[in-house]
Parts: sequence; structure tokens; C-alpha cells
Amino acid sequence: MSWARVAQTRSTLFSWHFALRAHMNEPQRKSSRWRRYVPLLAWMAFIFFASTGNFSASNTGMIIRPVVLWFFPNISDERLMAIHFLIRKLGHFTEYAILGLLTARAFIDSSRAGLRRHWFFDGLMLIVLYALSDEFHQSFVASRTASIHDSLIDISGGLFALIMFAVWRKRRGRV
Repeated sequence: MSWARVAQTRSTLFSWHFALRAHMNEPQRKSSRWRRYVPLLAWMAFIFFASTGNFSASNTGMIIRPVVLWFFPNISDERLMAIHFLIRKLGHFTEYAILGLLTARAFIDSSRAGLRRHWFFDGLMLIVLYALSDEFHQSFVASRTASIHDSLIDISGGLFALIMFAVWRKRRGRV
């Protein structure tokens, strides 16, 4: 056997070895991708569901009203309506803060260098676009109303979470 043939055989074996190693590591990368993106997509689906008539003010009022009356039995109707309004707006802020955290979690460890490098900006753009599309979706639901103010609350919640995540990350030394 010639040296050229030995070198070619050795080269082929190394190619197979590295191809096999890459193939064996592929499921780990895919499972990592699933762990990052499935919670994000599931939360986006929940937000979409929350934009339907199931979470309209009249439906949430059936839950919030008895709870508030249990804690404050002598509360006036005006205060009860104000508390209901505040709880709903805090719900907007909170659901998008969670979206912000899930977005940061998914983008910060992305296999795409651009997403890793620009996770904050890309996350904010996703939050802004999803908040605006959420209100657009609500404009087609009879029991819901679309409001730019709700979009601003949503964006504020997502931005707050992204900023808190960036601060936490910086304190841990992971700029």
C-alpha cells in the first residue's frame, strides 16, 4: 500500500470521525434550542389566547370582583372598578415582563452570533412588534378593545424585564 493511499484512508477516517461527532452532538444542540425557544413560543401563545374574549374585562371581573369583595366587603363600586382596572393593567405589564425574560433567555444563548450579540435590541423589537400585533388582534375580538396605551404598558413591561436582566447579567460579570 502506498503512502498516498494510507494518507487518503487516514483522511477519510478522520472525516468520518468528525462527521460522527458532529452528528452525535446535534441532538444536544437541538434539545438546547428546544429548551430555549419552546417556553418563549408557549408564552407567546398564552398571550395570544389572553387576547381573546376569554380574558375580557367582564370575564376577569367575575374572578377579581369576588376576591376583592372578600378582602374589602365595604368597598364602593367606583373603587372596585379602579382596582379591577389596575389589576388588568398590571396583568399587561407582567405578561410582557415574562415575555422579556423568556426572550432574553432564548436570545442570549442563541446559536446565531447576531442574536447573541444584539439580544437586548432584538428582544425589544420582538416585544414591540408582538405588543402591537396583540392589540391589532384584539381589535377583531368583539368583547375586547384595542388600545395603544395597552401596547405602551406591554412594551414597558418587556423593557423593564430586559433592563433588569441586563443589570443582573452585568453584576454577575457576563457583559
